[in-house]
Amino acid sequence: MNTPLLSVVVPVLNEGEGLVDFVQQLLEFVGEDNQVIIADGGSQDNNFAQLKVLENAKANLYLIRSSKGRALQMNAGAKLATGENLLFLHADTLLPESALKELESFSISPLQWGRFDVCLNNPAWPYKIISWFINHRSRLTSISTGDQAIFLRRDLFEQINGYTQQPLMEDVDLTCRLKKISLPFCIDKPVTTSARKWEKEGVIKTVWLMWKLRAAYARGVSPEILVKQYYNNNKTDEIV
Repeated sequence: MNTPLLSVVVPVLNEGEGLVDFVQQLLEFVGEDNQVIIADGGSQDNNFAQLKVLENAKANLYLIRSSKGRALQMNAGAKLATGENLLFLHADTLLPESALKELESFSISPLQWGRFDVCLNNPAWPYKIISWFINHRSRLTSISTGDQAIFLRRDLFEQINGYTQQPLMEDVDLTCRLKKISLPFCIDKPVTTSARKWEKEGVIKTVWLMWKLRAAYARGVSPEILVKQYYNNNKTDEIV
């Protein structure tokens, strides 16, 4: 059996309605030759049972239970991966139509990791500005967030021991380590991701919080402290 080009790892936790449809669409998108690995952090909804039924029908779908936490879940999912490349995708993020073609180009490039540009799914101008700043900041700093669908060589992921097991900024930590090894392969065809975080809390408030947390992290403040600020004293069921 040929080695898959790609293993897509999706961390999930209480995603609610739409997760099964998302996984079905993702399976069709990546095709039978590539893996989709769903790493569940202990969901209390009915999605896990529904996905088990789908797993039995799809040879390239793998479902795993893990301790809660994006870093823990993505590391657990990556252990099942057999693809040449890993792609870490959030369950509220859609890949562009050209994603597989772009990833094939990455696969034959000398670069070792990369990410997509991002587009928030709200067409209002504040969200377009936020997307613009995320993409340009990422290009200037070579640091990416999980919303940008980070991808890398599987052997490199194993070499650097995967994600650091911390409750926040695991994506920043990973890409800070990766950029010391290689420049990123930047795909300008954007993934489309949910704007719900900004819509719920307000654009200005959310942007200010993000910058404040990033600055504090850069100063060495512990992710265990920052996560309480991010989730308002941990009153949430979302992945941390």
